[in-house]
Amino acid sequence: MQKLNLPPIEAKITLEGNRQRIFDIIRKKYVALTPEEWVRQHFVHYLLSLEYSASLMAVEKLVVVNELKQRADVVVYNKKRAPVMIVECKSPTVPLTNDTLAQAARYNIRLGVSFLVITNGLNHYCIKINRETGKAEVMNALPTIDEVENG
Repeated sequence: MQKLNLPPIEAKITLEGNRQRIFDIIRKKYVALTPEEWVRQHFVHYLLSLEYSASLMAVEKLVVVNELKQRADVVVYNKKRAPVMIVECKSPTVPLTNDTLAQAARYNIRLGVSFLVITNGLNHYCIKINRETGKAEVMNALPTIDEVENG
């Protein structure tokens, strides 16, 4: 798999038949190792290294928007179990565009988080949404645990 612009991880990778699988530490099971999953696992490990709690993360979270079932790559919750951040992951070969941000924003129609993150493992963007005004601001870094807790 491609080297990413994220800290390296000690991934548990296995071979089932002719398919590689990687252990997802949030779902606690092996899943198909695709380029997007490679990015997702690296980003989850990165969040954990920043002291985000594994027990406050959901991977492939079902989100129903306009009666369509969709799955958010990663949803981070605060200690009150309210969603506060959506992370949308793409393969390293997929450029991050307004469509990528719009996908995360669609999930946010249902979840109402304060932070949207998009990443392809090479580039990462974090948008803070002011819940009162609806204005969005590009952040220079991921929110701290305190920022996540306080929205």
